[in-house]
Amino acid sequence: MAAGRTEARHEQAEGLDERSPVEVLAVLSSAQQAAAAVVDAAIPDIAEAAKLATDALRSGGRLIYVGAGSSGLMAMADALELPGTYGIARDRIVILLAGGAASLEDLAGGYEDDEALAVSDAEMAGIGKGDCVICVTASGSTPYAIAIADYAREREAQVIALANNPGAPLFAYADISILLQTPPEVIAGSTRMGAGTAQKIAFNMLSTLVGIQLGHVHDGYMVNLKADNIKLRGRASRIVAGISGVDLDEAERLLEQSDGSVKAAVLIAAGAADASAAKATLDNSGQSLRRALKSLR
Repeated sequence: MAAGRTEARHEQAEGLDERSPVEVLAVLSSAQQAAAAVVDAAIPDIAEAAKLATDALRSGGRLIYVGAGSSGLMAMADALELPGTYGIARDRIVILLAGGAASLEDLAGGYEDDEALAVSDAEMAGIGKGDCVICVTASGSTPYAIAIADYAREREAQVIALANNPGAPLFAYADISILLQTPPEVIAGSTRMGAGTAQKIAFNMLSTLVGIQLGHVHDGYMVNLKADNIKLRGRASRIVAGISGVDLDEAERLLEQSDGSVKAAVLIAAGAADASAAKATLDNSGQSLRRALKSLR
């Protein structure tokens, strides 16, 4: 199989090891910025992918992130943040990293070629109709990701594919394909660099749009966050105060009254009788705080 752009040699790679540290870092910085810039071309596809993911979560399905190696780590980093940032139930987010926990200690490459492992992981996850599966691989040809995409498609799950090479084989298994056509890596084939940077940005954009579409963002505030430490409880209070106009002491009191729910606390401040009434208003508004506030007015 011909090598793709992710294996090609960068135009500034020659003599890299003979340059000064500052010169090397300047090349690396420029390459990272060039990689980030390619994400703009994928915005329409990221928007479509976010709709698939949002629809799956709204309908009771799950968001299943799939990857191997450094691409898998990018997927895992995004997936792990969603319950805390947007209050999405942990059992609605699944992470299939080739090699599982073992890959977190030793990112061995052999797991990514193991199609039997991929099928076993997919079976254990119970992938099926209603789920949305996001598969990522820089090359677009990683057997682990392709095998799970194929499994998911056969079981009527929706499949989103992210890859950095045009014509990636993975795209043939996807409902929505996101091409992040990054330039060759400064260190040829080290896709944790430019390709990983573009993947990280694309994941951030996709999941943030999902959070917005689910009604978990209001004027840039994360209004469905899980406030489970001192820092986040303070953030929740500031969010309630910022939206409702009450002071921080009152915001804290409202959060206690609403069992920590930022949305419910804001609605109580806006006139909801109590936490139960606030939650009922949210349910009737599809969990959109903006619509819920309008209904109170």
